[in-house]
Amino acid sequence: MATYKRQRYLFITLDPVHIGTGGYRLGRVDNSIVREPGTKIPKIPGTSLHGAARSYSAQLYETPWAAGQSHDNPDNSDFDLGHNPVCYTFGYIKKSKNGNTNDQTPIYSGVVNIFDAHVLLFPVHSMVGPVWVSTVERLEDAGFTVSTPPSSWNADQAVLTWNRTDPINLGWLMLGVAGEVTVTPPQNWQHEPRWTAIKKIVLVQDVLFSQIVNSNLEVRTSVAINPETGAAEDGALFTYEAIPRATLLTAEVVLDDYRDGEKDRPFPEGKTAQGEPLPGDPWQCPLCVVKAGFGMIEWLGVGGMGTRGFGRMATVGKPREESFGKEQSNEHIH
Repeated sequence: MATYKRQRYLFITLDPVHIGTGGYRLGRVDNSIVREPGTKIPKIPGTSLHGAARSYSAQLYETPWAAGQSHDNPDNSDFDLGHNPVCYTFGYIKKSKNGNTNDQTPIYSGVVNIFDAHVLLFPVHSMVGPVWVSTVERLEDAGFTVSTPPSSWNADQAVLTWNRTDPINLGWLMLGVAGEVTVTPPQNWQHEPRWTAIKKIVLVQDVLFSQIVNSNLEVRTSVAINPETGAAEDGALFTYEAIPRATLLTAEVVLDDYRDGEKDRPFPEGKTAQGEPLPGDPWQCPLCVVKAGFGMIEWLGVGGMGTRGFGRMATVGKPREESFGKEQSNEHIH
């Protein structure tokens, strides 16, 4: 039968990340970023993660043509696409070159579903230094444990992970303190240095979270330079926003290997298509291909403005994994 597995990744942005909407708008900035329609909270679309993972894994496997959807390039005309782990993982289309109307076009869907990355912990400047803002619901949905939160607190109050009774400011916003809690991550991430570096977490109500995030995004200004004068082009000034550095996000990847059980699956794989050692760990299944692609985002980034210092994002620890039909607590790291 088909194999179904689900992994949850924890990411931390190493640079500002800009996933643009593809156009200009009137308002706070010229180039805005993608947001959830209902909450207006920024996100990293699964399409962006999917494209980056496919492109980078294709480079690691030394078949750069596998980064695209259509594989009619003459360079790979003799290559068996079904035995390319990148094509097997993300899908492919191969048209016939014979020109006959009866020729079939092999089309295979990918076996992994990569979903949007949502903001989990958002960094904000305060008078006590940097703090990370979240909500109880977001943390618990990601598998974190929030111990003894107040049964209710007002929207103008916050709950902290350290002892404090005085109000706390989050940028322009001043909130009272409703109590103290303990936030514990899943076991996979508890001892990761990038997690232990987060000392202060502030939990707020959902009604405030979107306002806090959107008012503390990074906004930059750029201008085109006239190559003849070396000065700024007239009217070429524009602004753009980004998810700031040190933001933590979570995203899920689901393995739907509807072809599982076939003898021609291209796994395990320890060498590239050119016979060289495959960088990192051997690829045991499609989820390993995705993991390898995600690992390269720490080097090459995701989204726009990559040549301007944007886009790098690292995975924190190993992803949480569960198999279909098993309890979520029964975690296995692939």
